[in-house]
Amino acid sequence: MPLAFPFSAIVAQEEMKLAILIAATDQSIGGVLAFGDRGTGKSTAIRALAALLPSMRVVDRCTYNCDPDAPESGLCEQCQERKANGKLKVRKAQVPVVDLPLGATEDRVIGALDLEKALTHGEKAFEPGLLARAHRGFLYIDEVNLLEDHLVDSLLDVAASGENVVEREGLSVRHPAKFVLVGSGNPEEGELRPQLLDRFGLSVEISTPQDLKSRVQVVRLRDEFERDPPAFIEKYKRKDGKVRRQIMNAKERLPNVEVPDAALERASELCMKLGTDGLRGELTLIRAARAFAALEGDDLVTDEHLKRVAPPALRHRLRRNVLDDAGSTTRVERAIEELFGEE
Repeated sequence: MPLAFPFSAIVAQEEMKLAILIAATDQSIGGVLAFGDRGTGKSTAIRALAALLPSMRVVDRCTYNCDPDAPESGLCEQCQERKANGKLKVRKAQVPVVDLPLGATEDRVIGALDLEKALTHGEKAFEPGLLARAHRGFLYIDEVNLLEDHLVDSLLDVAASGENVVEREGLSVRHPAKFVLVGSGNPEEGELRPQLLDRFGLSVEISTPQDLKSRVQVVRLRDEFERDPPAFIEKYKRKDGKVRRQIMNAKERLPNVEVPDAALERASELCMKLGTDGLRGELTLIRAARAFAALEGDDLVTDEHLKRVAPPALRHRLRRNVLDDAGSTTRVERAIEELFGEE
């Protein structure tokens, strides 16, 4: 596996980096969608996520990385049997970050009959797919707007239920599949289906740096990395470790971060002003603000937290307004200024 560019060495793209840290702190937010120009570090930042994530407790020899502390309903069939027969063995493992390639077949994604065992031993066995590997981790889709419709449908079903159900060739298998969707793409190559777009908690817009200093720094660092990846990674090891500790501390603090009624009212007022459909906008905005507060070391969600996370939490949830040709980001920023006042 090629070495990933260090997260702490990524220049600019502050909103994208913050969105990734928020998603890593609270996976219930629903993942990150990064849309923008080619060659702006979208996939680089997302692949750097794997090296940042702290390890997690999993059931030993479990294909699905089951959580030993989960209730029985949250375990796969094999782990349920092991638990009934005695204590589950536990080990530490890296949080998975799984790539879903555009050309992947449905069997490769959701799983299928293990042909080798069927042909050599005459037994029907399940060969887990990418969704099984991504359980309790992140599923990354580059060029997500080009994903085939039948794969989108499968992802939506599993993302909604948190469980993958495979019934084919005489097999009937259920296993937990709770993962965070992370996608990137170029809007010039096509739009994302609204049903899938709504599944992403945060949406960030990436643009090419326009100042000379940032562009030179990006090129210099990338060239240094490609000439000697191990040495470059070692150089940023301490900074990446600091970011990892920030995530770990935020995850510990998160349950104790309070969201006052005033913050809830502010979030609802902002969503009403923007005309977002449903209540998913408010829920995502509050969860993202809470995670951001935890990352900042704060114990209370304030207006400042809401203002910072509102654009990525809401920009992809706006209806098109034929009377307002301003972009979604501009509309969100304008609503923030009207509601919260100038800083």
